[in-house]
Amino acid sequence: MKPRRLILPAALSLGVARGHSYINSFVVDGVLYGGFIPENHNQGPVSNNPDVLAAWSTEVLDDGWVGELDYASPDIVCNLNALNPNGNVAVEAGDSVMFLWNGWPESHHGPILTYMAYCGEEADSCLRANKAELEFFGIDAVGLIDPTTSLHDAYTAFGIWATDILIHTNHTYTVQIPPTLSPGNYVVRHEIIALHYALKPDLGPQHYPQCINLVITGSGTEKPEGHLGTELYRLPDDEAGLKYDISQDPLPPYTMPGPGLIAGAVPSAVQDQAHVTASGEATPAEATS
Repeated sequence: MKPRRLILPAALSLGVARGHSYINSFVVDGVLYGGFIPENHNQGPVSNNPDVLAAWSTEVLDDGWVGELDYASPDIVCNLNALNPNGNVAVEAGDSVMFLWNGWPESHHGPILTYMAYCGEEADSCLRANKAELEFFGIDAVGLIDPTTSLHDAYTAFGIWATDILIHTNHTYTVQIPPTLSPGNYVVRHEIIALHYALKPDLGPQHYPQCINLVITGSGTEKPEGHLGTELYRLPDDEAGLKYDISQDPLPPYTMPGPGLIAGAVPSAVQDQAHVTASGEATPAEATS
C-alpha cells in the first residue's frame, strides 16, 4: 500500500496539541482502527473504547511518559502497566501503518522509533505474550533531519526533527512493515522520545511508547533477532542520543538511540497521509484450543 493523502471526517479529527500524548487510532489499507483511549483522572473512565482492540491498554492517566529510571522496568515496553489487548489487525508485509497521535507540542523535539516483536503463529500468541519476554527489533528510526532550519518558532529549539514532521502532517506518522518479514503475530512498539529536558538530572528524556498487535501476512521468511524491551536503551550518560542538548546552535550530529534497524527495514517511509475510506474493528484473538 502506498501512503496516500488523509481525509478525516470531523468526528475522526485529531485533538489539539497537549503536554503529552498517545495514539488515538491507526490506519491500515485505508481503514481506521481505534487506539486505546486512556482513562482521565479528572473525568472518570472514558467509555468509548471498543470491546475488541488491537491497541495495548495503559494506566497513563495524564497521557504521560516513562523515563530513564524505567529502562529496566516492563513499563518501558508499552508504557505504564500496559496490558495485552484482545484483538489484532491484519497487514501485509511491505504495506504501511499510519499512527494518529492525540496532538504533540512543538517544544517536545526528538526522534520517533518503531520496533516489532514476534509472538508466534497461533492467533492468540500476542494475547498470551509476556511483554517482558518479547524481543524487539527496529524497523524505523528518524531523528534530526535538518539541523539548520526550523518548521516552528525558534524559541522551541533549532532544527527539524521527526516530531516536527509528525506535527506538520497533522500529528500522523507512517511506518512501512518490512517486506521480508515472515507471516505471524507481532507486537508493534511505536515510540516518541522527547528531548527538551534530556539534560535535566531530575527529568531526562521522556519516552512515549505505544503498542498494537498486528497479524502479518505475505510470503516473507525473515524472523529477525531482537532485544528485550528492558535492554533497548542504556542510561543517558552511556547513550549520546538520550543526552542531547536540542537548544544548541548550530546543532551537532545526532546519534539515534537504541539497537538500530534490521537488514530488511525500510526507514523514513513517505510521510504523506492516507485516505480513510472506512472505520473498522480489530479481529478477536481467538484462544488456541
